[in-house]
Amino acid sequence: MTQLTLYPRHIQPRLLEALADSPVVLVHGPRQCGKSTLARAVGDTAGYSYFTFDDDVLRAAATADPVGFIGDLGNRVVLDEVQRVPGLFTSIKAAVDRDRIPGRFILTGSANVLLLPSLADSLAGRMEILRLHPLAQAELAGHQPGFLDALFQGGFKTASHPRLGRELAERIVAGGYPAALTRSSSRRRTVWYRDYIETQVQRDARHLARISAMDALPRLLTLAAGQTARLLNVADLSAPFQLSRPTIREYVTLLSRLFLLEELPPWHSNRLSRLIKTPKLHLGDTGVACALLGLSAETLANDRALLGQLLESFVFQELRRQASWHEEQIVFYHFRDKDGVEVDLILEADGQRLAGIEVKAAATVTPADFKGLHKLKAAVAERFAGGVVLYDGESTVPFGDDLFAVPIRRLWEPAAGHDGSR
Repeated sequence: MTQLTLYPRHIQPRLLEALADSPVVLVHGPRQCGKSTLARAVGDTAGYSYFTFDDDVLRAAATADPVGFIGDLGNRVVLDEVQRVPGLFTSIKAAVDRDRIPGRFILTGSANVLLLPSLADSLAGRMEILRLHPLAQAELAGHQPGFLDALFQGGFKTASHPRLGRELAERIVAGGYPAALTRSSSRRRTVWYRDYIETQVQRDARHLARISAMDALPRLLTLAAGQTARLLNVADLSAPFQLSRPTIREYVTLLSRLFLLEELPPWHSNRLSRLIKTPKLHLGDTGVACALLGLSAETLANDRALLGQLLESFVFQELRRQASWHEEQIVFYHFRDKDGVEVDLILEADGQRLAGIEVKAAATVTPADFKGLHKLKAAVAERFAGGVVLYDGESTVPFGDDLFAVPIRRLWEPAAGHDGSR
């Protein structure tokens, strides 16, 4: 049974739409998140041939003669892990320019080509890029969630929901990688995640860049896991190493290229002064973070400070995953000023409407928890779509116009219970 059968991917309709009018579609994301499974499932149905550049012989042949390699392919092919043969992008461009057939190439890559401008630019106007993440909680539940629509349409109905309690820590520790989630116990999942990190460093990091201190990367990633959901502080990250701050900054960028880390940019506005302009650091998956930190669900639940950090990353990644298949383009930011007023997540839909989200591990919410959301609402005025404090409680309740306290489990519940009226 394939991973796709176990966990249907909600981005699949977007992939099919892209193949209908784009000559090249790239699905990129971290290794083992399900890219190959998705590409092969779609490709097998439509008669695509499949080639993977994890095959040493195939990779050597494509590297030696990229023009000839692409020229000998049929009209519908899947090229898996294409970042391993960067010379192919120019040959793919030439082939597409000769014969612009929609859906000719499905590419997959485990490195972020948006951080490799020369590769992305070579296929500009010819390639659509889709980001596949590890599994969202909504995909694990097997239904389409209604949270983002409710957030931007200002329509959370008053309702009651069971608390997650201990289950919340269990979901955070489990993470979203399909292969890890098939393991029989949390201990076996942790082994998978640790092996996964070692493989990523030894294979993909070494391939993408010349690293003088390869053994520093897993240690750096562990330090970053302890700082997830905090402002990026290169000085703190570089302190344990005999390496310069610029070198550590380069390593952080490399880990971001592999989708293991993510930098959340700061939001800014001319209407507000004294804003912090530093990005926030988030681990790409909380299962990876907990494995690096040696956390079980029990130890995480008992460490409230760390639970709060990892919960914020968990919520961010869940929303990022849902946004990847949402019809509107949604861009993510964080907001903090020099007085300490903050909003954990700001979501901007189609460059217009903004919504804010605060994340709390507690089971209660007070008006003080909305301080940052009130400031955001005042700053953006009519562009403000809604603000939510997510918490591990039981009730969805309003806290003023377009402001709501919402249980965390509503993130992945189906759309029923959302009222689109304003």
